Amino acid sequence: MRIGTLKPRRGSRQKRKRRGIGIGSGLGKTSGKGHKGQNARSGGGTRPGFEGGQMPLQRRLPKGGFTNIFKRCYAVVNLRDLQRFSAGTLVTPELLKEKGILRKLGDGVKVLGNGDLPVPLTVQASAFSKTALEKIAAAGGKAEVIGLGR
Repeated sequence: MRIGTLKPRRGSRQKRKRRGIGIGSGLGKTSGKGHKGQNARSGGGTRPGFEGGQMPLQRRLPKGGFTNIFKRCYAVVNLRDLQRFSAGTLVTPELLKEKGILRKLGDGVKVLGNGDLPVPLTVQASAFSKTALEKIAAAGGKAEVIGLGR
């Protein structure tokens, strides 16, 4: 291979089609759009999904899905996140937000049982998992269910 024999890869360099530049270019006069008709007009053509008047696929298929307007989105806290508090602390959703453990309270706070709780705490939340209740009780703490954030 020599520097004089180097050339670009085949197909990597393409010339721009210059439409409407005279009959000899092959794209003069009608600029490759043919004569008259919907696609020859400015702004012509059909919208996406149009099937020539046939009922389009997106309207033939059944609608699906459902959104439950009563769904609750809990902010989730694990027991390992509560290890930073000292013994006897009253842990409330507001305290969790203040300490940066939670960003948003959502529809309430749910405490899950991942991790261990070495010190007894009084934890107030909207919901608790079974394992969280067991581990809080085993540490000598208390779990109190409070009203939802709604």
